Amino acid sequence: MIRKHLSAIIITIITATLGVIASIDFARMHHPEELYPSSNLTGRVMLSDYFDGIKGTNGDTEVFLFDSGIEGGTALLCGGAHPNEAASFLSTVVILENLRVTCGRVIIIPRLNNSAFTCSDPMEGFPAFYELPTRNGTRKFRLGSRVTNPLHQWPDPLVFAQYPSNQQLSGFETRNINRAYPGKADGNLTQRVAYAIIQLIDKENVSIAFDIHESSPEVPIVNVIVYHEKYEEIAMGAVLGLEMAGLQFSPETSPKNFHGLSHREWGDYTNAIPFLMETSNPSMGRLRGETNVELVLKGYCDNYSKAKESGALRIAYREETGEPIEHRVGRHIMGIIELINSYNLYYPDKQIKIENLPDYDLIMEKGVGEFLNN
Repeated sequence: MIRKHLSAIIITIITATLGVIASIDFARMHHPEELYPSSNLTGRVMLSDYFDGIKGTNGDTEVFLFDSGIEGGTALLCGGAHPNEAASFLSTVVILENLRVTCGRVIIIPRLNNSAFTCSDPMEGFPAFYELPTRNGTRKFRLGSRVTNPLHQWPDPLVFAQYPSNQQLSGFETRNINRAYPGKADGNLTQRVAYAIIQLIDKENVSIAFDIHESSPEVPIVNVIVYHEKYEEIAMGAVLGLEMAGLQFSPETSPKNFHGLSHREWGDYTNAIPFLMETSNPSMGRLRGETNVELVLKGYCDNYSKAKESGALRIAYREETGEPIEHRVGRHIMGIIELINSYNLYYPDKQIKIENLPDYDLIMEKGVGEFLNN
C-alpha cells in the first residue's frame, strides 16, 4: 500500500515539475526581448500614449524616437506586423540599433502587433525562437504568428466584415493588423491597435511611412514595393536607385478596392506617404519541407529549387543560394534608404536624412548579427 502511494506521489511530483517548466517556457513568450537602440535615440514611449484604449493590453508596444533637432520631415518604420516574418522585425532592429538621423525625425515600431509575438500559427510547425550570432555572443528572438493571439482576442467571427468598408473576409482575418486599418476606437484589440497607429501618424505629422513584410515565394506580390497611387513618382525613383545598386524591385500600385491594408488606408486616412515592401521567405510557403530555424534563417529549400527548375510556377526563389536572412534584411534596409532618398527629391523643404546603416553588400558579407549591439 505504501509503495502504491509512493509511486503516485512520485508521478504527481514529476508531472507538476514538468508543468512548471512548461509554464515558465510559455510565459517567456510574453516577455519581449531586450532591444539595444543606438546612442542617438532621443525618446521612448508606448503606442498607448497616442491612444489609451490599448493601455494595459497585450497590444501596447514600444515606440522609439530619433530626433535630429533639425527641422524636416518624419519617417515611420514599422516591423512585426506579422511576427512570423523574421526579416520584417529584424530589419527594424538593425536600423534601431545603428541609426543616426541628421535632419528630420525617424520613429520606429519594431513590434507593430505585439500580441502576435506571444503565440505561433497553429498546425504550421514554426519554431518558437531563433538565434543569431553577434559580435558579443548570440541574440535570441521570438518567431510569432501572423495574427493577434487568440487568448487576447476571441472568438473569430465566421466572416470578418472589415471596418469601415464592410468588405467580407475570412473570419480569422479579424486578428490581422494589416486588414484592420484605419482601425476603430471601440473595436476589438486588433482594430484598436490599428486605430492607435493612425493616431500616431496624425499626431506626429508623419511624412513617409513604411510597413515591412515577407511573403511566400509563390505569391505574386513578392520582392515588391507597394505604393499608394498618389505617390507613384517616389516609388519609381526608388526602384531606379535600387536597380543601379543591383537590386530588382517590382513596383505595385495599392488596389483601391482591397481595404484594411497599410498601403491603402494610411494613404487614404492620413497625410503620410505609405509604402509596403515584401521579401521572399521560403519558411512561409506551402511547398516548404521541414519548418525549422535553419529554413527561417538560411532560406534554402529543395522543394522550392525543384519547383523553380520545373518552370511550372512563377516563384521568387534563388536556386543556388536560397533566400537567407541577410539577403532579406539587406533588401528591406536598402529599400527604405532609396525610398527616403527619392522622397527627399520631391520634398526638399521636409528632408529626412539618415546615416550609419549597413548597405546590402555589407550585410551579405558580415551577416545580420554583426550589426546588433549586444
